[in-house]
Amino acid sequence: MSPKESGFINPDGKGNGSLMRVLPLALWHKGSEEELVEDAHTQSIVTHGNECNQVCCALYCLWARELMKGVSVDESYSSAVRKLRGIYHERSKHYAELEWTIRPDYPAEGNGGGYVVDCLRSARMVLMENSYEMVVKSAVALGDDTDTTAAVAGGLAGIYYGFNSIPKRWFLELRGKEIAQTLIDKLIC
Repeated sequence: MSPKESGFINPDGKGNGSLMRVLPLALWHKGSEEELVEDAHTQSIVTHGNECNQVCCALYCLWARELMKGVSVDESYSSAVRKLRGIYHERSKHYAELEWTIRPDYPAEGNGGGYVVDCLRSARMVLMENSYEMVVKSAVALGDDTDTTAAVAGGLAGIYYGFNSIPKRWFLELRGKEIAQTLIDKLIC
């Protein structure tokens, strides 16, 4: 089976796995916003083909890109939503999914669940905290799908607060960081 078909095995599946792994795309993507959105869709369909997942991944990538410009959390989210609405103008199925399923203008309230929309809302909610550490702790405190919610929120918090905001005690206890650092060095060079 082609990777471009594998995410459609469960056509109604709306888990948060593709959202959890999309951040590197936003960090290293050099193309236009439209290309980033298309690539976010493609990245999602490998495991989660539903349009809802594709749109959540695209919104997350645009949000991350806005945060990298040094814009506030709220302002970057609003800008990402505005840009995505403009990109989807002609793409009715994705636009409808954004407006009627994800509902980006709804309050930032989530339960830390495995549903992709709840995960995105949960991340938005905990990003109102005032430090990287509190964002991650608040994501975990929601319960349920703690690892994914913390990864999604923590990725954005890492962009917003910066690497030095990660508690040193957490970094020092991180297993396998030497392996990861080798890969990071290859990507950066």
